[in-house]
Amino acid sequence: MTRQPQAMPLAFQASQNLNLPVRQNAERLPAYLLEQDRVLAALLEWEKLTPLGEGRFSYAVTSLKVFQLQINPVVSLKVDNCDGKLSIRATDSELKGLDLVDDFDLGLEAIMEATPKGLEGEALLSVSVTPPALLKLIPKGVLKSTGQSILSGILLGIKTRVGQQLVKDFSQWCKETPISSSEAAMNSKQLGEE
Repeated sequence: MTRQPQAMPLAFQASQNLNLPVRQNAERLPAYLLEQDRVLAALLEWEKLTPLGEGRFSYAVTSLKVFQLQINPVVSLKVDNCDGKLSIRATDSELKGLDLVDDFDLGLEAIMEATPKGLEGEALLSVSVTPPALLKLIPKGVLKSTGQSILSGILLGIKTRVGQQLVKDFSQWCKETPISSSEAAMNSKQLGEE
């Protein structure tokens, strides 16, 4: 009996930087970033997010069609706040509806920081997967460039939402939310450091 060589997994990644000036109420950004549910809803599609407990979420990534295969990634996210920074990290991932793949891994490391002038941050998105038999005839270079393009598109979409939806939501939050005493103390501490 001849042994079939195992297919090598494909790995690709994309990154995106953020430098977004916020002209009004930038001093309130650290307090806004503490509103994890609200910030995530502005960054991602809220209807695809499921809260799992303190700082944990499940997110059904928008369905993707790759070479006639419908891909439905679901990722578990861990969100943390520290020193005016919001970090989002993928802790687990799976492909729904594609039983042909059992070694899918989606990685996400993102950080967004409130600065006196606005928001800065970066995100790194990566995928490692062994292509299913249906894709074995497609050259590895084509698969990699397609995967790279998809990841870059996802990050660009999130960056666009930050520039539009998140800024709009932040402005709305500033109107709805009075400055708390802890926020005022945080703001005066930051002013003292500058």
